Amino acid sequence: MTEPQHDLTDADRREQGFRVRRAVLSDEHVDRAIRSTTAFTADWQDFITRTAWGDVWSRPGLDRRSRSIAVLTSLIAHGHLEELAMHLRAALRNGLTVDEIGEVILQSAIYSGVPAANAAFRVAGEVFAADEPTTTHE
Repeated sequence: MTEPQHDLTDADRREQGFRVRRAVLSDEHVDRAIRSTTAFTADWQDFITRTAWGDVWSRPGLDRRSRSIAVLTSLIAHGHLEELAMHLRAALRNGLTVDEIGEVILQSAIYSGVPAANAAFRVAGEVFAADEPTTTHE
């Protein structure tokens, strides 16, 4: 198991988290999240940037493509469809093709259930129709 980077400060993790978050989710998404941050959500935004993006997504144990597969599967299993739409776009940026994402959803049907996969295919269809991605990674 890869050891966490204990020598990083909160500021280092925040900076690293923003770099990874922007690479995975897009500058547009992160800028929108920053603009919509309120006094109430500021600590939450800081926490997810440092922890989810600066710590977990920054670990060397899995590449971003593999992390996207894990995230899609988890979101499908738990029915987090709003987050699923965001991470479908991220998975494309991380190198998955539309066809591979379809396989992840199909695989999820076996372990998470047909209704979960059905909902995921619906969300993916909406996302891909709006974004018009190609089926192969260039």
